[in-house]
Amino acid sequence: MSSSTLDFTGRKAVVVGGTSGIGLAVARLVVEGGGTAVVTGRSERSAAKAAAELSRHGDATGLAADLIDRAAVDRLRGTLTEEHADATLLVNSAGIFEPKAFLEHTQDDYDRYQAITRAFYFIAQTVAGNMIARGSKGAFVNIGGMLAHQAMAATPSSAYSVAKAGLHSLTQHIAMELAPYGIRVNTVAPAVVRTAIYEAFIPKDDIPAALDALNPSTPSAAWGTRRTSLPRWRSCCPARRTG
Repeated sequence: MSSSTLDFTGRKAVVVGGTSGIGLAVARLVVEGGGTAVVTGRSERSAAKAAAELSRHGDATGLAADLIDRAAVDRLRGTLTEEHADATLLVNSAGIFEPKAFLEHTQDDYDRYQAITRAFYFIAQTVAGNMIARGSKGAFVNIGGMLAHQAMAATPSSAYSVAKAGLHSLTQHIAMELAPYGIRVNTVAPAVVRTAIYEAFIPKDDIPAALDALNPSTPSAAWGTRRTSLPRWRSCCPARRTG
């Protein structure tokens, strides 16, 4: 373990959406620090692939759950209680991002975004309940978004932003309720970070140029990568600060 690696020895993190992007980078940081990562993905294939990649660096398990499917989320919650009730860290990192004008959004579009926030809500409830039952302390980190705080004409994202704003609000409320149990809850709102999420609406080869065009809207005037974005949440989720 290098001197710059956080120490997660003896800790287990559930990373929802941990099969790609920021979530996968978070999970890798945990296993490299001696902890265990339980990553969730939309399919068995993505979960198995991520777990195999992470297992080269440490202890990892992959679980499949489509967060838009309520039954799948319920099954995931059951598995977390039955097999991973010892988890003391949770990162909610899954998401979709498909910019669309307000007047063009459909009810199905809106419901997809809200379904993911709903999944975060009840997965967090399950992990917190397991921790409280065991008398464990730990930390949750929700990956929000800068568009919950500001609008960008280049990427109209009203439905996405309503869901992310809800996640930010959820963080405030459960942080207050869970604090007496030694569970800290924080949200981070990344700016432009290059992950596969942009491939849903931008050809892969065009992504760097498209993100470069958004640089003036960020304080650093540069887009990040899934690894360079990690220091923003490290202080929220250290391995040994649990109060």
